[in-house]
Order: sequence, then C-alpha cells, then structure tokens
Amino acid sequence: MKIYEELQARGLIAQVTDETEIRELVNNGKATFYIGFDPTADSLHVGHFMALCLMKRLQEAGNRPIALIGGGTGMVGDPSGRTDMRQMMTVETIQHNCECFKKQMSRFIDFSEGKALMVNNADWLLDLNYVELLREVGACFSVNRMLTAECYKQRMEKGLSFLEFNYMIMQSYDFYALYQKYGCNMQFGGDDQWSNMLGGTELIRRKLGKDAYAMTITLLLNSEGKKMGKTQSGAVWLDPNKTTPYEFYQYWRNVADADVLKCLRMLTFLPLEQIDEMDRWEGSQLNTAKEILAFSLTSLVHGEEEAKKAESAAKALFVGGGDAANIPTTELGAEDLVDGTIDILAMLQKAELVPTKSEARRAVEQGGVTVEGEKILDIRKAFTADELKDGIMVKKGKKNFRKVIYKA
Repeated sequence: MKIYEELQARGLIAQVTDETEIRELVNNGKATFYIGFDPTADSLHVGHFMALCLMKRLQEAGNRPIALIGGGTGMVGDPSGRTDMRQMMTVETIQHNCECFKKQMSRFIDFSEGKALMVNNADWLLDLNYVELLREVGACFSVNRMLTAECYKQRMEKGLSFLEFNYMIMQSYDFYALYQKYGCNMQFGGDDQWSNMLGGTELIRRKLGKDAYAMTITLLLNSEGKKMGKTQSGAVWLDPNKTTPYEFYQYWRNVADADVLKCLRMLTFLPLEQIDEMDRWEGSQLNTAKEILAFSLTSLVHGEEEAKKAESAAKALFVGGGDAANIPTTELGAEDLVDGTIDILAMLQKAELVPTKSEARRAVEQGGVTVEGEKILDIRKAFTADELKDGIMVKKGKKNFRKVIYKA
C-alpha cells in the first residue's frame, strides 16, 4: 500500500484539492509540504501529536517536511475554534516557546542533510510593510467570502477583532512565502483550517499564475486532536516536566473503548494488518489493545526505557507484579507543611491530582479520594511529617494515583 492510500486507510484525510496530483506527488516522494505550529505554550501537546506523526510518515516515504513555527502569526493569534480572543504574548515568550517546539519536534522529524526544514514565519511576516502588503495581498481577498469562513463565523457573535481578522491573510502569506523560498508545493492542516489553507492556495495561483503547483489537504487533526489533547485536569503535554511519561502512558491507557482502534490507526506506526486484527477484539482484549497503544506512543515521545518504566508502574498499581519504584512520586519538604502537617486538600494539589483547592474539596466530599486504601471524607484531614516519611499512596478517582513522601 502506498503512503497516500495508507493515510486514507488510517482515517487521516478529510478534504483535498487536486487529489490526483496530490496522490502522485506524495506517493512518489515529491511533495515539499508544511504544517504550521503557533507557539501558544512552551510545549507541544497531544493535539499536535497527529500532525507530527503525519510528518514522520510522509518523510519516511521520501517527502520533505517543513515545520513552520508561528513566531509571527503567534503575535496575532488564530481565532479558529475560539469564542474569545487569545491572550497576547510578549515577543520574549513567543521566542522561548519557539525554541521549546524545535527541541521537541526533533524527536519525530529528521532535520539532517536537507531532509526537512524548520522555519519561523517571523522571518518574513515581521518585515512586511503594511501598505505594500495591502497592495500585494489584500486585493486577492474578498471580505464577504472571508466572513463566511467557519473560523470567523463562530467569533462574530462575541466580536471579531481586526487583529484576528488578519490571521487568514497572514497564514495564506505563509504558503506564498514558503512556495517561493523553498518550493513548498503542498500544505497540511486541521479540518478547521480549510478556509485559511484555501486562501493560501488561491493567493499563490493568483499571484503566480494558475499553473503554480500549490495544493492543500486537510486532515482530521484539529477536531480529533483537540479532543485527544484535553483532559478534565488540563492539557496532556509532550514535555515530561509538564506531563510525566507515566501520566502520558496512563492517558492513552485510559482512552474510551470506542476510540482505541481509531488512535492506533491514526497515531501508531503499527502495520494496518495488525490493527485490523485487533478490530475483532472485545472485552478484556480491548485492555490489551490500550496497553499496546499506550506503550507505542510513550515510546515514540519519551523513548522505550521510559515507556517500560511507565508500563511497570501501571502494573504495580493496577494488576500487581510491576515495579512500584516507577510510580509517580511527589516529594514534600518543610515548606509544604503548616505546623508540621499538611491537609488533604493541599496534598491533592501538591500531588497535582487536582488543579484547584475547590476541585480537591469536591473530590473529597464526593468520596473520590483514598489514602492507603482508606476513603477520606473529612476535608480537614491532615497528615504529619512522620506519617509521610515512608510515603503514602494517594488516589483520586479510579485511575489517578500519586505516592506522596516527606523528605526533611
């Protein structure tokens, strides 16, 4: 099976333009394509994961990826999928986030010997003259047509700023610049980016002629990715300092039964024949499929050694026989105690089992917290340094564990 057909079989392709030409370029390793990543945080999260896996698949098939870091577009903020305006970031924050992205992407994409590029759209967007941009690019866009784009329609009720309104033009200009600078002939993006991407293709063809070889393809990156990327407690990050390998493993181990085969197809590099065989699994076999998913993705992001540790810790907690030394641990010091004790609400927060004290209170009052197997119902329950010196196991809900230990 060739790569384009494999992308289809894995459920990745949502919409395309010029399908015959795209299929030929991709299958013959002649695509130079880009995917953009706006640096809205100092780590990529699993919502970006599908895009990174896609870039890796296409690169292994001989195509050339361009990872576009949005140092310029990040100063405006993508209105897609938003009901309010994004918080403005400083130039220093944007630059720091860009550097973090570069380091993480290198785990997925081979940037050696011209096999891939990593570029920052600040290099061309920040030098643009406003009046020249209006003359060169503005005439190619119809305001009426822009307002019909899904990324703008959902923002109209609460108010779309002129700043955000320019995002489509900036993203379109990215494709135009990449086409001219690097011969980029294809762009990929999430399904909510379709209007922006079509704008880029149309800009190239209007400025450089209809024969300009610029094509678009959208994937199920955004709707699926955002759903995958969020949990009740926040985002699942690729940075191990923000989401530990164990937490990353457990996130995928706990996906819904209905999603496990979809995730295996879209995100892992397991042969489709093997995944199709799993399609017939049911009952306890689905748990095995989830373990395969969790181990595969944790290995891809954090390395096989960390994946083995996470797997062992999960077995120690849930089925026995694993290595309890790999269970995620929170160390407390004297500064974390008040009068020599720490209450259950503060401990839940310190252990990062809840984001806020109000959520900690709710979890206790609803009977969702146990310590060493004993249910805690008193929000004033406190623990001394002596009780914590050998470590205690704190559990929130059915699947969220943390060992808490006091070290003087």
